[in-house]
Amino acid sequence: MNKGMEKAKILIESLPYIKKFANKTVVIKYGGHAMADEELKQNFALDIILLKYIGINPVVVHGGGPQINKFLDKMNIKSNYIQGMRVTNGETMDVVEMVLVGKVNKEIVSLINLHGGKAVGLSGRDGDLIKAQKMNLTSTVKDAPPELIDLGRVGQVTAINPEVLVTLDRHDFIPVIAPVGVGEDGHSYNINADVVAGAIAVKLQAEKLILLTDVAGVLNNTGQLIPSMNSREVEENIASGLIGGGMIPKVKCCQDAVKSGVGKAHIIDGRLEHSLLLEIFTRQGIGTEIVDE
Repeated sequence: MNKGMEKAKILIESLPYIKKFANKTVVIKYGGHAMADEELKQNFALDIILLKYIGINPVVVHGGGPQINKFLDKMNIKSNYIQGMRVTNGETMDVVEMVLVGKVNKEIVSLINLHGGKAVGLSGRDGDLIKAQKMNLTSTVKDAPPELIDLGRVGQVTAINPEVLVTLDRHDFIPVIAPVGVGEDGHSYNINADVVAGAIAVKLQAEKLILLTDVAGVLNNTGQLIPSMNSREVEENIASGLIGGGMIPKVKCCQDAVKSGVGKAHIIDGRLEHSLLLEIFTRQGIGTEIVDE
């Protein structure tokens, strides 16, 4: 009886959030350990289906770096990185597209459908969903003149065409998107999945952008979780060095999204079971939320 009462309390606690987010869009970047652990993969699929059944519109954007590395290793193609980004020549891009679109994307779609959902896999090529152009970096070596760095077929988003997503939503399908964009030249471009998720969230004016990571969120100097930050605090924490390394692009992605009309952005720990549900349907949530001023 006590267990039953506890379950009932959990359901009642979630009711205001179900009402608040009904018919709203939530864009989720799916990556990290949550894509590797079998139990977490099952839980993620169930969470996405639950969101859809109670009237929330989930849009999933996935990564796949480890899976790409595995295939490149099998083919004896060396992976090179500059400033954390994979140098992607034509041969590497063929593998990236094959793995992200042909393998990882289809596995996620199949898992959601296996558990009773209606998922459809997409890449940026489908319906010109993700328009892209070549990204160029500039070297930042001290006391040296800036030098252009060629990353090959690494891209940046120039436009999102939401028509295919709107059509899928109208027919109750769940979009699962591989972060491969298409350029004006017809070539495919490898794009950071966080960036794609942020751009799609902005275009759809999503209620939430949620990035699943392998960390609890943004931590302070004593290792404690920072539950919430606004745009000003984000800038201050980057300037002070509190936020550094790979967390900077994630936080900046969230900051850009909320500045452009997304309700809230969240960096949460995808290693926790049902982390999506804990973030959306509980008072305290988990991870770090980022809001506009």
